[in-house]
Amino acid sequence: MIQRNELPLLLTGFMATLAGVGLARFGYTALMPQMVQAGWFSGEQVAYLGAANLLGYLFGALAAARLAERLGMLRTLAWSWAATALSFAACARPDLPGLGADLGMAWFFVWRCISGVTGAVLMVLGPSMAMAAAPLPRRSVLGPLMFCGIGFGALLSATLVPALARLSLTAVWCAMALCSALAWSVGLTQARRFGSPAATAARAAGPAPGAAWSAAVVLVMLAYMCDAFGFVPHTVFWVDYLAREQQLGTAYASTQWAFFGVGAIIGPLAAAFCATCFGWWGTTTGAYAIKTLAIAMPLFWAGFAGHATSSFLVGALSPGMAAITSGYLMQLIGPQQHKRMWGYATAAFALMQATSGYFMAWMYAGLGTYRPLFAIAGCALLLGTIMIATSRAQPKTAAA
Repeated sequence: MIQRNELPLLLTGFMATLAGVGLARFGYTALMPQMVQAGWFSGEQVAYLGAANLLGYLFGALAAARLAERLGMLRTLAWSWAATALSFAACARPDLPGLGADLGMAWFFVWRCISGVTGAVLMVLGPSMAMAAAPLPRRSVLGPLMFCGIGFGALLSATLVPALARLSLTAVWCAMALCSALAWSVGLTQARRFGSPAATAARAAGPAPGAAWSAAVVLVMLAYMCDAFGFVPHTVFWVDYLAREQQLGTAYASTQWAFFGVGAIIGPLAAAFCATCFGWWGTTTGAYAIKTLAIAMPLFWAGFAGHATSSFLVGALSPGMAAITSGYLMQLIGPQQHKRMWGYATAAFALMQATSGYFMAWMYAGLGTYRPLFAIAGCALLLGTIMIATSRAQPKTAAA
């Protein structure tokens, strides 16, 4: 049960993940086939625009802490929420006056990259700021709920995009801008209620101690990078693959994206439950194995049930994997070193994610099909599963 005085914390983190990834990235995934069918861009171009967001996410993950130090947490969050909303509004028309086709592509690329930067900043700072102000016993409850904003954004885009696309794509982009602005308003209002105490607590904590680079920790880091590489086909190309390549239509693809969103809402909550039942090593190993199967599933189970199962499981294990991997690292190295090590893991994840996005966009441009990407992604997750399975070590703390 969430207490009334915890609502500002929860809503700050929730609105940050909702705007940062739920809308800024996953909203575009639902838009990709619509943009091709409307003649805004070609299939290859929308793939590269999807990768632009991942590139921006890398820069944002690396810059978030420094921006917070220079501008302050609240100001950085406010500008990031505002820029996310502006990035949608700036892409509301493909034929901006004075811009040709090539410049129009560049215009969209810049704004998709900006949305990636601000999305990473929101993802890093929003939940972190809220969790720093939360009582220690309540963090395991509030944390997963904050990350449910990712799934809610995916579910919102799955319903909003096909409904408004009947009017025009401009209406869709404007609606996304409005939703982002609403998240900005609610999130910033709630963050101001506890911003100063959280910042004071963060400053009082002082610098984190040096990281413990054990073999188990290195294996977990490498496995998390494999996850970053492998989940790109579903989170960037899945809707376009179903709607255009499989010729199943945008309504079918949007339904599958809704299954992804539902999974992304449930995943973080299920992660905490499984960890209490099976332990962090067992939960993490099982999660990687299930995600390997789910990502490769389109290669051998192509019906509605197969697509829905794949959508739901990958959705659940997208934000869920972050919670699981973070918890496993906490057990291996202890809470004192966790913040710094998790920062390294997030930066490595963002780097591999951006690399995968551009590699797979390049492959699609050359092959003209998404299907081989799922095989490559499945192999990456299988490698990650093997690393996690062999990473079991005596933890330095009993905290889970």
